[in-house]
Amino acid sequence: MKQKPTLSFWQIWNLSFGFFGVQIAYSLQSANISRIFATLGADPHNLSYFWILPPLMGIIIQPIVGTLSDHTWTRFGRRIPYLFIGALASIIVMCLLPNAGSFSFTIAGAMLFGLVSLMFLDTSINMAMQPFKMLVGDMVNEKQKGFAYSVQSFLCNAGSLVGYLFPYIFTWIGISNIAAAGVIPDSVIYSFYVGAAILMLCVVYTVVKVKEMPPHEYAQFHGIEEKPKEKTNFIKLLKNAPKVFWTVGLVQFFCWAAFMYMWTYTNGGIADTVWNTTDAKSAEYQDAGNWVGVLFAVQAIGSVFWSMVLPLFKSHKVAYVVSLVLGACGFISTVFIHDQYLLFIPYLLIGCAWAAMLALPFTILTNALSGQNMGAYLGLFNGTICLPQIIAAALGGVVLRYIGGGSSIMMLVIAGVLLILGAIAVSFIKESRTESELKPENV
Repeated sequence: MKQKPTLSFWQIWNLSFGFFGVQIAYSLQSANISRIFATLGADPHNLSYFWILPPLMGIIIQPIVGTLSDHTWTRFGRRIPYLFIGALASIIVMCLLPNAGSFSFTIAGAMLFGLVSLMFLDTSINMAMQPFKMLVGDMVNEKQKGFAYSVQSFLCNAGSLVGYLFPYIFTWIGISNIAAAGVIPDSVIYSFYVGAAILMLCVVYTVVKVKEMPPHEYAQFHGIEEKPKEKTNFIKLLKNAPKVFWTVGLVQFFCWAAFMYMWTYTNGGIADTVWNTTDAKSAEYQDAGNWVGVLFAVQAIGSVFWSMVLPLFKSHKVAYVVSLVLGACGFISTVFIHDQYLLFIPYLLIGCAWAAMLALPFTILTNALSGQNMGAYLGLFNGTICLPQIIAAALGGVVLRYIGGGSSIMMLVIAGVLLILGAIAVSFIKESRTESELKPENV
């Protein structure tokens, strides 16, 4: 099997640059969905149910995109066509979703419109997001893979930073952050419009700059047949999955459930503990909503810096444990903080966990995979991201009522406990000798 060539920094950068735009779209959704549906009139105890759609669409779409792209070849490549189509659909829906309250619908009609828009946005974002992980797995050699996923993590968090800050920046320059009852403020609507424009530019850049390996070259570098004789299916792939697929998946379960609760309950939590309101129609609640974007941006800053630290660890597992424990400390400390600026500290720590979640699982997994079904396996692995979010969202109302005592901020404490369980689960990961001895290669 031929060894993949060593790529320059800019070649690795170009592989993931479009992720910057995709993550702006994803961060706008993450920071504003609870705010949007609360503004439309949703009960706080039901907010988690709206969050079932994003991971549900991910668990359906990403394995399909992975499998189809494994067997696709066009003049534009095997992964890039799916990336482009997904991004185009995302741009359209991003212009529709924040207007759910602006079409003179009834409350029920506005919520239905919002739900349908959210479903299509999640479908398209997942379709655009998955190819970036596959491009790194396809084209980067094992020594550079940890570095490449760290670059992807950096761009991902930089996009998050921009998307999270948009509503706050637009309010600061004078765009209205309040609106009529049931209508989304202009600061949020314009954020989605600008995010859609940036997404379009970033994806066009990736399409122009990245040239994927043709099938014969891909087969040579991955030690596989160009046209495999045996067809496979998801069940057979899961039965033959390497052990790290399942052990890393266990860690993923706790981590992504924790972050689901962060996305769902941070707005209500800090509105209560810092702004002393639980009224979604109040100006204070909308101010808290803007501050959530700032806090998530601080988290992204923490992630950007921590993603530079991760390659310095000699052990993937040690890096994983340290990152998750720091994130757990951040989540649990939020219950004790009642000053909006002091909240920067826990969200910087939470950013450490986020950086590890974006880079380490894919580094560990792709080093254990052959190239034969890389896309399919990465799509299936997305189930370890989506399934915990679906379960956490489905149980969110019950957990809030009976464990969180009806307090949104206590849901962040529960998130911290989940990250501690994730750190403990890292001990079950057994990397192969080859993987564990690979040292990150800086370009």
